[in-house]
Amino acid sequence: MAGKGFPKEDGVSICAAMEIHRLWTFASDAEIAAVWACGFLLVAGIAGYVERRRGKRRDIDRVGYVPWMAIFFASAFIGAGLLVMAIKGMAAG
Repeated sequence: MAGKGFPKEDGVSICAAMEIHRLWTFASDAEIAAVWACGFLLVAGIAGYVERRRGKRRDIDRVGYVPWMAIFFASAFIGAGLLVMAIKGMAAG
């Protein structure tokens, strides 16, 4: 029975969602920390871009209320810390 979600003859799954579920189920703590680190670094990159864009605005009187620089530093700090720990954990095995 090789329907959707069932394994093929050689044991490889057909459904991509099952592969993602298998990845998250059997991932080590270091791999999960690396994924979280990438997410935090992505948020830091977006916050840095928005902060730069806000600094170059034409209408100086339009002040934003979101502290993009603080979000950038917090996300970058957390992401870098998680990435260092993830690399250390992956190197240890």
